[in-house]
Amino acid sequence: MARKPRVEAHVEHPGPTEFRDPIVRREMQRAAVWFGLALAIAGVILLAHPLLLIIGGMIFAVFLDGGARMLGRVLPIARGWRLAIVIVLGFTFVGWVFWYAGTTFAEQAGRLREVVDLQITRALAFAASAGIIPEGGTAATLGQQLLGSVGRLTSAVGSAIGAVASFILMIVIGIFIAAEPRLYDRGIAWMLPLRYRHSFYVISDHVGWALRRLLFGRLIAMLFEGVATWILLTLAGVPMAALLGLITGLLAFIPNIGAIISGVLMVSVGFSAGPNQGIAAIAIYFLVQNFDAYVIVPYIAKRAVDLAPALVLAMQLLMGAMFGILGVLFADPILAALKVTLVELSKLRGGEQSPDPGEPEDSTRAAAARPGRRAVPGDP
Repeated sequence: MARKPRVEAHVEHPGPTEFRDPIVRREMQRAAVWFGLALAIAGVILLAHPLLLIIGGMIFAVFLDGGARMLGRVLPIARGWRLAIVIVLGFTFVGWVFWYAGTTFAEQAGRLREVVDLQITRALAFAASAGIIPEGGTAATLGQQLLGSVGRLTSAVGSAIGAVASFILMIVIGIFIAAEPRLYDRGIAWMLPLRYRHSFYVISDHVGWALRRLLFGRLIAMLFEGVATWILLTLAGVPMAALLGLITGLLAFIPNIGAIISGVLMVSVGFSAGPNQGIAAIAIYFLVQNFDAYVIVPYIAKRAVDLAPALVLAMQLLMGAMFGILGVLFADPILAALKVTLVELSKLRGGEQSPDPGEPEDSTRAAAARPGRRAVPGDP
């Protein structure tokens, strides 16, 4: 009688394609996290310019949304009409500024450049005679040494056509987002798991609130610095006071760096008219900047994001070195959004109830999260 072969028992182990095994799933998740992080870093580097344009459009949308909300306090009409009024008024004001500056300050702008070049040449000559810098240094080489890669522009913004196209794209993106903010809010939340969507809505509310207060404070600071500089320089007899006031107000949107640039221009023009005007320009600069930094901005944005000046300056230098002038412009709002997001994440994970940020973002969503609040009719 034939003997049957003995079948030895063999234990099967999960292979690399078996995702039901807990060990394989855990390792796949770790690999996916590191791979996704590498792709994100590469995407930020390669797609820096379009990402910054999208961020600029979102910041512009915050401007429009804040104006529509403020208008809703005194004009109870549909949000679409309020948004249209804000857009028309904003473009009318910008057009008037460019027209007024083009017709009134065209000659003064040429004189300003000549005055600044002359003062820089004198300062370089004095520094060379004192042995501070080597002989033959020019303003261009000195600027390159001081600024380094901060003055580097992105390739698409390096020309006038690229700058205009980028500006138009940011405006269009901002208008679309401000017109239907719920659409994009829900679209981002849809990509998240259900258990994280409520946290996303809460963080989105607080980030939007903080950015509206931050940008509103920047607008008030721009208006105050421009008008105060113009009036005080006129009283002190400094030439081109109106042009310097306009430049100071526009550069006030960039904290720290903008104030330094406007101060150099102001002092250069002041000393070109005489020592008394130069000393007066220095005094006016410190008076306006200190009053704005310690009175105006803290009073308006006292409940908004509290950003340390050194942290803002470091963020501007880092963003400028990586992304050029657009990085410098958007460093402040990006830093504010990151800080609010991290703070809210820590509160949500710790089970702490977030403080009431003011006006709700979504009348239905915020009513459930913060009952008892009154929403402006028609606001998303």
